[in-house]
Amino acid sequence: MGTTGDNGTCLTPAECAQRGGIASGPCAIGYGACCVFIASCGMTVRENGTYFVNRGYPSHYDGTSSCQITLVKSNPDTAQYRLEFEEFSIMGPEPQNHICNNDQFIVSGGNPVPVICGSNMGNHMYIDAGPGVTNPITLSIVTSGPSFPRHWKIKLIQIPYSTVGKANNGCLQYFTGVSGQIRSFNYDPTTGFQLSNQDYSICIRTEMNFCSIQYTQCADAVNERLQSFTLSGDTSNAVQAMVGSTGTGNFCQADYLIVPMASNVGRPATGPTLSVDRICGGTLSADVSMMPTTIRSSVKPFRLAFHTDSVEAPTDAGNRGFCLDYVQQPCTNSLL
Repeated sequence: MGTTGDNGTCLTPAECAQRGGIASGPCAIGYGACCVFIASCGMTVRENGTYFVNRGYPSHYDGTSSCQITLVKSNPDTAQYRLEFEEFSIMGPEPQNHICNNDQFIVSGGNPVPVICGSNMGNHMYIDAGPGVTNPITLSIVTSGPSFPRHWKIKLIQIPYSTVGKANNGCLQYFTGVSGQIRSFNYDPTTGFQLSNQDYSICIRTEMNFCSIQYTQCADAVNERLQSFTLSGDTSNAVQAMVGSTGTGNFCQADYLIVPMASNVGRPATGPTLSVDRICGGTLSADVSMMPTTIRSSVKPFRLAFHTDSVEAPTDAGNRGFCLDYVQQPCTNSLL
């Protein structure tokens, strides 16, 4: 780690300069330099662990432009790019339908990736690098509209086919570990809005000797009423959970989270079915309820799917998206 706190590669000072890096402190008992690679608009990135930053970083950027970089594999064995949003604050969506029509983060050349905007620090994406060595990926941040103190710092990690860190196919997000937290893009309990036109999968690696997974709404210390799962409805009032894809009411067709064969933990469902897939509304529950409930899924591999359409108003208003804490359950646990 360099003196700035950024991760780098231990190289000789001469090699670091030759490869376009910045020496940030010593390594190898003083014989080498911790070489940090920084890229900004118009550059081509080959070095693993490069940081993509805004113009003038660490100062904020307030201007109208398209800042674009191109990712090229450093090794033919590279299967994916992991984008880690260490800093990410650009203008959020418009407030009526939550569409990113001012600032946009766009990924081109890999697997389908939804356009995102707003605040996404701490979140991440996995991008398919494609076969061969000549399959460039383009990252673009388009800024327009009103004045805004934009800043971003995205760490770009190349993941080989042969590593256990490779995400499953089709996963835009990939989490490891027995427990963790999953947030939709631009989730914030105070200022965030659920983004429209989202359609992606979230995967959690099944750890050894674990057979099911539980999801619980994150704590919400900001709002008087828990709003860490608000996907549809008008959240100026409490909105019950809605489940399933068909019915005469209280079902999910536009904005929803798919949790395969979800069931309530510690509170039996009140409806005729004991498990559901689609969940929406303003409460996390496997049945139509106003009571937030931990839910469980035993379908492996562990995977969620998130979908939103392009319309919020007038039926939906103020939805934040979701923040879920997950905990994998040992195979010896009862599924009651």
